[in-house]
Amino acid sequence: MTAPLEQPTLFAEGVDALAALLRGRRLVVLTGAGCSTESGIPDYRGPGTRARARNPIQHREFLARPEVRTRYWARSLLGWPRFSSARPNAAHQALAALEREGHVLGLITQNVDRLHQSAGSQRVIELHGALAQVRCLDCGTVESRVEVQERLLALNPGFAERSAELRPDGDAELPLEAVQAFQVAGCLRCGGTLKPDVVFFGDNVPPPTVEAAFALLEEGDALLVVGSSLAVYSGFRFLQRAADRHMPIGLVNIGECRGGELVDVRVEARAGEVLPRLVEALAIG
Repeated sequence: MTAPLEQPTLFAEGVDALAALLRGRRLVVLTGAGCSTESGIPDYRGPGTRARARNPIQHREFLARPEVRTRYWARSLLGWPRFSSARPNAAHQALAALEREGHVLGLITQNVDRLHQSAGSQRVIELHGALAQVRCLDCGTVESRVEVQERLLALNPGFAERSAELRPDGDAELPLEAVQAFQVAGCLRCGGTLKPDVVFFGDNVPPPTVEAAFALLEEGDALLVVGSSLAVYSGFRFLQRAADRHMPIGLVNIGECRGGELVDVRVEARAGEVLPRLVEALAIG
């Protein structure tokens, strides 16, 4: 492994250095929220959000407290239309192109928006699940989030007319008093408790998902991290494993990053600016 860069490189030099590091290698890509912010989906730790408190949904509270579930689904009813209408940006498109051209073996993503798949990426491991699905905690039945939205709207006429700010969870900012009369939809099969099919904070990524992600990493020759601060262990462990295997590591992200000392080349710029340039550089090869 080459000596890590202590400071972010200048943009053009950084892209050239990143291309030189990754050229001729089979890449595994780890993506985080910074890959989707340019599609209008906010993050928790980006430069634009750190000044504002954005407390994520806690797994234990969602399971234990009906009022937390009611608040989540009320906010989700408002946030879902904007979240589900987000479209892939240049970063998603570039990663899909790198996979088509044989540079990328597959993606490990911390995102729950399925924008990678919409852009055409084929091999995607979703560490934290996807908001497009809803699972019953009682019988395990999986239902489309689109169908749940229709039932929520029917149970709460007029509620969707409220205006609210989109949150990273795909829900929205909403005062507590606005949700007190909200009606939550139950499972169509058993009437049980519904939960978005994602890993909330405080929960663990399912072991089969972790195993599949590590198996993908073992196939690769280099790791490219895009849009993740790696503050959460669910993603950081792959950086650690790559370093243990002496894999070259590239990073495209804005702001602080955990484990930066393990990174060979870092480009501090928007993913949508860097990755299309990387596609061009690797094509020229």
